[in-house]
Amino acid sequence: MHVNESAEDYLETILILSKRLPVVRSVDIANEMGFKKPSVSIAMKNLRQKEHITVDKSGFITLTASGREIAEMIYERHRMISSWLIRLGVPEQIALADACKIEHVISRESFEALKEHIK
Repeated sequence: MHVNESAEDYLETILILSKRLPVVRSVDIANEMGFKKPSVSIAMKNLRQKEHITVDKSGFITLTASGREIAEMIYERHRMISSWLIRLGVPEQIALADACKIEHVISRESFEALKEHIK
């Protein structure tokens, strides 16, 4: 189940916001990601068409099972890679930025091997 990097970022953001907020709306995503509302609306339409999210009548966004699976995979990668880089002495801001890039391109096999090594 592969989606593009942008979709992964949106799904991860929805997951993170859903842990912090009672409901997630497009405006919350726009504010969190620093994007304009029309860009977020287009992305939400695409995610809805791919059945990774649902949007109710009030505009509340919820991850579907497939959307949650992708979001949790990306979020786990982000947390693990960034914390690993920080432990290696990389400054936090650089580690977070690099983790954002690496989380999208690393294969499942390489990530699992890294995870085992870190444990």
